[in-house]
Amino acid sequence: MSAASAAIERTPVRPGSAARARMLRAMLPALSLALVVIAIAWLNPRAISYFGFNLMLNLAIPIALATIAQMFVIASNELDLSIGTFVGFVACITATWLRDAPLVGVLILLGSIGVYALLGALIHLRNLPSIVVTLGMSFVWQGLAILTLPTPGGKAPDWLSAIVSFKPPLVPFPIVAAVVIALVVHFGLMRTSYGAILRGSGGNPVALGRAGWSILRVKMTLFALAGLFGVLSGMTLVGITTAGDANIGNGYTLLAIAGVILGGGEFVGGRVSPIGAVLGALTLALAASPLLTFMKIPPDWQVAANGIILIVVLAARVLISRRER
Repeated sequence: MSAASAAIERTPVRPGSAARARMLRAMLPALSLALVVIAIAWLNPRAISYFGFNLMLNLAIPIALATIAQMFVIASNELDLSIGTFVGFVACITATWLRDAPLVGVLILLGSIGVYALLGALIHLRNLPSIVVTLGMSFVWQGLAILTLPTPGGKAPDWLSAIVSFKPPLVPFPIVAAVVIALVVHFGLMRTSYGAILRGSGGNPVALGRAGWSILRVKMTLFALAGLFGVLSGMTLVGITTAGDANIGNGYTLLAIAGVILGGGEFVGGRVSPIGAVLGALTLALAASPLLTFMKIPPDWQVAANGIILIVVLAARVLISRRER
């Protein structure tokens, strides 16, 4: 790796090389997803069909929504270690209160989004490490979920089950939903003036403050958006599984972080990509079960295989970034 890096750094860069490197770096999430799909098609051609994609990507949308939630937090140079247990809490509320007493359920979910906004304010005002604060909140969300639903059960609202079971013609619903999520968030965060302000809180908060913008308000907005997409993730997950469980989203924390990084995001600098984050989530969803199952890799090794995929993609991105510089 070091010899290759030294060779790249010694290579003279032509004017168009940096632009090509930037383009290749931006295309890495799509290339990663394409390679996974090609591998699945080679191992099991029958999986590349309407029914196959619908089955393989069935749980990809909740992961994509949780990844977008994590992306908003990372955009402010913070990290949320509670998004997985928060998704589990929302799932329990959705399967109980939202079905039996919709008004109470809606108020609880709105209140949870408000708690997320207050977490952003607390982290900013007291200059607390977000890792510590959100790690503590993960136990709070887990406890509330267990109090709400001590054992797996409950039932998804009928209207929610109808939405997630919708079958559009030609293109499977998970793909349609992923495209809509990616485009809506991309437009809001990357193509609007306030989206630039939100990203600026991670890129250059000092300049943002000097320009008259409230960093406190911006961080509260980012954390509230994270809470909103966490709520959507939990609700979608219940709609797919038709029941709630306090532990149903525990694995989403690491998946969400990996999806953001795999999609081109970085922990500092406010550099995130909504489209890349969704592509990263889809890549992890396909690699987590269908691909490794078709390769006959035991379930105990599947998590390690996901880690290897992430490391390989990040190593390629580092080499491309050095070429770009």
